[in-house]
Amino acid sequence: MDSFPSPDRPSTRRRPRDERGVAFPSPLVMLSVLAVAMASITFVATRDQAPTERRVDTATIASAEQTPTPEPAVPTRTPKPEPQVKRGEVYVEVFNNSGIKGLAATTASKATTVGWAVVGEDNWYGVVPTTTVYFPPRLKAAGKQLALDLGIKRTSPAVGEMKKDRLTIILTADAPQ
Repeated sequence: MDSFPSPDRPSTRRRPRDERGVAFPSPLVMLSVLAVAMASITFVATRDQAPTERRVDTATIASAEQTPTPEPAVPTRTPKPEPQVKRGEVYVEVFNNSGIKGLAATTASKATTVGWAVVGEDNWYGVVPTTTVYFPPRLKAAGKQLALDLGIKRTSPAVGEMKKDRLTIILTADAPQ
């Protein structure tokens, strides 16, 4: 026999009717009352005040329409002064990471001719993607200037064990000669 009632025949078993009804949980009721109260307070606090009437002088409006209005002054921006780089006061080290013999000495000579204080030159052992001027944070402007002076296209913050008081040039086979 089937335990589920079918629509054709009524169920022989009946569930007892519950007399309690529906009761909302008290936190939900409290939250609803609080939301209505907050909405009412917000409405009262933010409503506009009654408009005040003012007398408008039509003669002033007519004369204002005839007078040409000056164009608003556009504020001019003064360019931020670039920090002055004193080439002779910035130390530079030049390293050769190419197979070209004497490249570091040639580049060091060029930098000295332009006014940079070259304090050393040597070979670099490691992998550098292209000729680069490395700079510590406080010498960023000097690093950019040195790159411009020597025709080097890439600058980058100093990495690893590079000294933090000087610029470091690492030359690769693509170095300007």
